[in-house]
This record gives sequence, C-alpha cells and structure tokens, in this order.
Amino acid sequence: MASAPPSGLPLFYNDIQPLSSSVHGDFVARRKEGAPFLAKAHAVPLTVEEFGLAQRHFPIVFSVGPNAVPLALMGLNEGVNMFVDDDGKLTSDVYVPAYVRRYPFMLAKLQQNSEELSLCFDPTADAIGQGGEGDALFVDGQPSDATKAILGFCEQFEQAGQRTAAFMKELTDLKLLIDGEVAIQPEGAAQPFVYRGFQMVSEEKLRELRGDQARKLIQSGALALVYAHLFSLSLIRDLFGRQMQAGKVPAQQPLVQA
Repeated sequence: MASAPPSGLPLFYNDIQPLSSSVHGDFVARRKEGAPFLAKAHAVPLTVEEFGLAQRHFPIVFSVGPNAVPLALMGLNEGVNMFVDDDGKLTSDVYVPAYVRRYPFMLAKLQQNSEELSLCFDPTADAIGQGGEGDALFVDGQPSDATKAILGFCEQFEQAGQRTAAFMKELTDLKLLIDGEVAIQPEGAAQPFVYRGFQMVSEEKLRELRGDQARKLIQSGALALVYAHLFSLSLIRDLFGRQMQAGKVPAQQPLVQA
C-alpha cells in the first residue's frame, strides 16, 4: 500500500544537477498548470508542519522499513491517485504537499564528506529549461528573485525535514509504530479488501506510555501530531469509496478452496 521512496534518487526525480549561473544563465522556471509526475503517485512524503492541513484531505500513514517517513495517501493502490487527472491537474480543492511543490528543485550535497547543501534541480523536468517564457533564474549572472524564493522554500523544507526526522525518532524510540492493516467490506463483495504495507501508531501502546514519556510527547508537540495521524485514518474508507466509484479498485482474487 505504501512504501518509502526507492534508494538512490528521491521520489519523482530522474536526475539531479546543481544549478549554476555559468551553465544555466539563460534558464527559466516555467509555470505549469499540472504535475504529470504526480498522476501515478499514490503516496507522497509529508513533513510534520503539514499534518494539520493534510489530515483534512488524506490519510497520513508511515512507510515501512528502518527509516520510516510520514506519507499522505492519495490512493490506496500503486499507480492510483484520486486527486489529480492523467495530466496531473487537481480534480478537487485539496492541499498539495510541499514535497510536490518543491519539485523539480531540491537541496543536495555535492560531496558526501561535506555538510554544505547546494540548490539542484531535475534537468528532465519540463518546468525548467533554456529560454522561452517563465521566471529567469539568473539576472546578470546573479540569482534572480525567483531563484532566491526557490532557495528559501527549499531551505524551509529541509528544516521541516529535520524536525520530521526528530518526530519519527520519538515514535521509534517509544516503539509506538506497528504494522498497519485495514479491511474494508463493500456491500455485495464476497470478501473484504485488505490493505497492508504501511505503519501506524498503536493506540494501545500510546495509552500504555509512562507519565514521563507522555509528558515528553506533549512538550515536544509530538502528541498533537500523533492524534492528527490517528484522526486521518478514518479517511482511508472515504478514499476507498472514491476508488470504488471510479472503478479503480483492483479485482479481488477468488478464495482458494481447500
């Protein structure tokens, strides 16, 4: 159902190249109405700052694996996104995760042994390119206001990512995450649709926390984030209903008879 972005390049990125005035002096950032790269994405990374808004629109779950990240579910099956059309245009008034809005830019280390981050971009994206209409990335060899704004947004995203990592460490240290499972039985179906492959916070383990542990979660602001996640899980059934109505629920495999 949900998994962490594959190793190597981050989700959506096909390549990464540092932005340079000497190489990209005449490049522009083009305004696009849609995000085609999002059309087949069913799960998108979230930062903790987004939980309050995202919980109103998407189920928030956590990826599987040792380095779990929060994810906004935009569909329950691989390749299904119920909030955009085939061109990546929004089909409803919905919150767009910062991870999506950041693309095709990002901050990245150019050298593994350096802590310095440089503004990079995906050269395969058609939202940035040489000449034509758009916001110039450089003016007289210097970063334009548009580039400064992009850099500022990417810096904020990076800082939010660090706070998200700290939140995930809290959940992991307290052993609050468990393997998630949702079973939905539509009327007339021979068997329930079962979704796995994600993690969620265990309400039982949350109730069993010692007083000092719960106090730490409250003081750090993590408890409010946990409840935003838990409240958002009710949207899984709504999302399933939308997929069912759109005919985007995979056919069930027949039960094997003994």
